[in-house]
Amino acid sequence: MRQVILDTETTGLNPATGDRIIEIGCVEIIDRRLTDRTFHYYINPERDIDAGAFAVHGLSREFLSDKPVFGNIVEQLIEFVDGAEIVIHNAAFDLGFLDNEFALLKRPPFRGLASKIIDTLLDARQMFPGKRNSLDALCDRFNISNEHRTLHGALLDAQLLAEVYIAMTRGQEDLSIDLIDYTVDSDSEGQSKALPTNLKVLAANKDDLEQHEKILAEIAKSSKKDSVWSPLSQNQ
Repeated sequence: MRQVILDTETTGLNPATGDRIIEIGCVEIIDRRLTDRTFHYYINPERDIDAGAFAVHGLSREFLSDKPVFGNIVEQLIEFVDGAEIVIHNAAFDLGFLDNEFALLKRPPFRGLASKIIDTLLDARQMFPGKRNSLDALCDRFNISNEHRTLHGALLDAQLLAEVYIAMTRGQEDLSIDLIDYTVDSDSEGQSKALPTNLKVLAANKDDLEQHEKILAEIAKSSKKDSVWSPLSQNQ
């Protein structure tokens, strides 16, 4: 399965009032593992940058003045994303800008290139209702280092989002170890500690099994139906 993690930076918040994309970054995941393929361009928007947007990403009109316009990189973008599942944090924002750029070039909407769109912001809100679900908040929640993220950057944010997405979906597709090892324990310096290899396995004895059956019977009595563990105990 091929997935593309995508992020953009823009001149402002609304493509309907003339705001444009000024940076786009993509990374590739195949079968839940990052490849070394990336797509990254700074783009000349041929307009000013809103002060609020500049404070977020630090990209000035002067810096972007010698960069290609969107029409000059659109074919490479299409080639990179076509047919993949596309993963975006707050997809409505990025897709609105990308569809607008494609419309200005008289092309069909960008979102039509994707086999599926996955919005990690919507997924995170379902997983963590009532909590902050920005990219920074999710990095903190999954112990993903973002100390080097002093300003927003499309490629850097796409790389961080790839790690967040793998962490959010761990265990949904298979039991293999994926991109990152999220070890629970660590030493005083924050280094992961290996699990011991000589763990002792204790089997339940007769008294343990009888007590287990007693508890299951009490659960069944109070709930007036068999507990979900009953079939397991009957097959032992």
